[in-house]
Amino acid sequence: MGSLSAGRLAAVLVAVLLVVWSLRTEAAQGASVAHEKVAMVLEEGAVARGAMVALGRDIVVAGEARDDVAAISGSVRVSGTVRGNVLALGGDVALGAGAQVEGEVFVFGGTLEAAPGSYVQGRTVTYSDVPGSWLALIEGPVMGLHPASPTVLAAKAALLCGWAVVMLLIFAVAPREAVVTSAAVFTRPFANAFVALGTILALVLVSLLLASFAGPMVGVPMVLVLVLVAVLLKLWGQVAVFHAVGAGLSRLAARGRPAFAPPQPVAAASLGLLILGLLRFVPYLGSWVWMAATVIGIGAALFTKLGREGAEF
Repeated sequence: MGSLSAGRLAAVLVAVLLVVWSLRTEAAQGASVAHEKVAMVLEEGAVARGAMVALGRDIVVAGEARDDVAAISGSVRVSGTVRGNVLALGGDVALGAGAQVEGEVFVFGGTLEAAPGSYVQGRTVTYSDVPGSWLALIEGPVMGLHPASPTVLAAKAALLCGWAVVMLLIFAVAPREAVVTSAAVFTRPFANAFVALGTILALVLVSLLLASFAGPMVGVPMVLVLVLVAVLLKLWGQVAVFHAVGAGLSRLAARGRPAFAPPQPVAAASLGLLILGLLRFVPYLGSWVWMAATVIGIGAALFTKLGREGAEF
C-alpha cells in the first residue's frame, strides 16, 4: 500500500462536509418565500464537466452541465442545459422555459414542473409517494423531534453501539475486502455518491414495479430481497468509510515520521467510527455528515463489488 495523499483525504472530507450548507436562510427580498435552501448554482455561461451531486440542498443549472445532475433531500431547477440525467430524491424538479435535458428525468418524493418551451429528450418518471423506508436507507435528519432531545440522543448512542458490532463482524469475516472498499472511498468519493443515488433510484423503481404488477407471492419476496441487498450495501459501505476516515487521519498525523506503522484495520475503523459518531451528536450538521458518508460508502461498496475488485491504497 502506498502513502495516502492529503489531497485525497481533503476530497473525502469535503464530500462529507458539503452538506453543511444545506441550512435555510431568510430571503432578503420578496415576500413569497420566507426561507430557502442555499443552493448549488451553475451560473449562466458556466460549464460543469463532471456530475453535480447535492445532499440536503437545491441545485440550480443556468449554464451547461455536461454530466448527470442529482439532488437528495433537495430540488433541481434547470433553465440551461443538462447533457446527462436529472434526478431528485425527496425534492422537486422544475424545468424553465428554454431548459434542455438530453438524458432522462427521475423525480421520487416530489413533483415535476415543466414550463412551455422546455425539452426532455429521454423519459420522465415521477413518483411523489416514495416509501419512507428507502429514504431512511441513507439515515437523513430525524424528523418530528428536536435533534438534541433525549430520545434522539439515546437512539443515536444505541445506533453507534450497533455500528461497532457490525464493524467488528465485517473485519472478522472479510478484513481485506473491507480495506479494498475503503480505498475506493478515497479514490472516487464524488463518483461513489452519484452511483449510490442512482442505485437507490433503481431499487425504488424496481420495488414500485414489483409492488404494482407482481402478485403478492412473487412481489413481496422480491422486494424483501432488494431491501436486504440495500441494507448489506449500506452496512458494508459505512464500515468502509469508518476505516477510510480513521486510516487517512492516522497517515496525515504521521507525515514525516518514517517509523510510522499504519494502524490495524479494526483500530483505524474504530477511530473513524469515533470521529463520525461524535460528529453525529452535533445537531443538524451531524445528521447531514452521516448521510453523506453513507451515500459515499454505498457507492464504494458497489464499485468494488463488496471488496472483490478495485485498487488498494
